[in-house]
Amino acid sequence: MKKLLVFQTDFTYKEGAVAAMYGVVKSVDPDIEIITATHEIPQYDTWSASYRLYQYVDFWPKGTIFVSVVDPGVGTSRKACVAKTKNGYYIVTPDNGSLTHADRYFGIEEVRQIDETVNRLHREDNGFVSVFHGRDLFGYCAARLASGIISYEEVGPVYDVSQIVRHEIHEASVFEGRIEGMIEIKDPNFGNAWTNIPLQDFLNFGFRSGDKVHTSVYRYDELIFDREIPYYDSFGKAEDHSVMVYNNELNKMSIAEVVGNLCADYGLDFGPEYKVIFRREKDL
Repeated sequence: MKKLLVFQTDFTYKEGAVAAMYGVVKSVDPDIEIITATHEIPQYDTWSASYRLYQYVDFWPKGTIFVSVVDPGVGTSRKACVAKTKNGYYIVTPDNGSLTHADRYFGIEEVRQIDETVNRLHREDNGFVSVFHGRDLFGYCAARLASGIISYEEVGPVYDVSQIVRHEIHEASVFEGRIEGMIEIKDPNFGNAWTNIPLQDFLNFGFRSGDKVHTSVYRYDELIFDREIPYYDSFGKAEDHSVMVYNNELNKMSIAEVVGNLCADYGLDFGPEYKVIFRREKDL
């Protein structure tokens, strides 16, 4: 049975890169099913590439192959690899931080460097292209793996999982009177701010749907958002254009402007420089 191929990149659809990449896959085997996760990862943002894999990988059938190409170091000495996760998936990607969340939340069982002498597209009419590994290396190798032309062991040599390039993942902290975390990612369509604060920590602190939460956001040391807002377990419980705390699909606490765009309207973004503090009013 052929494996599914799920793609994410920062290519967008503004030119022909995605079509060329998909064309190579279909040229290897026209029966491979290609699914687009997104081609709108922020440019060069390997953190977002890693987070998005964490967001959706575990909902796919076991054995699915994910191709993630956000590759600011294309053509350099960074490794091109295929990682096998402990929960039964394969991720084809540059080893540049994009495996961070998969390793943390799913676990990487094994990782292999792609053997470019075998699993790279070579065409006499275009020579050796060093700037489009999404097409010539990752897409091509993934197609060969999905079709069964090669086994996982034939991808290339194993290297130590400890050598995988990882971003630092910051943990939320619970103190007496407050919970501190960061904006870990934002929802680019609706403008919601997703924190790294787990729902269970939030509930253990005593918050329940309908409670007011004193919410402060700092960018570095500058206080840029400071309001008492409700926590709701459903957007439908809040008024349009109001601001609320909610738990997102990954059961992390998030902040939203209902039928609005919180990040755009309040100048918020994501990264460790954006610290979030939740308190009860009585704890101020």
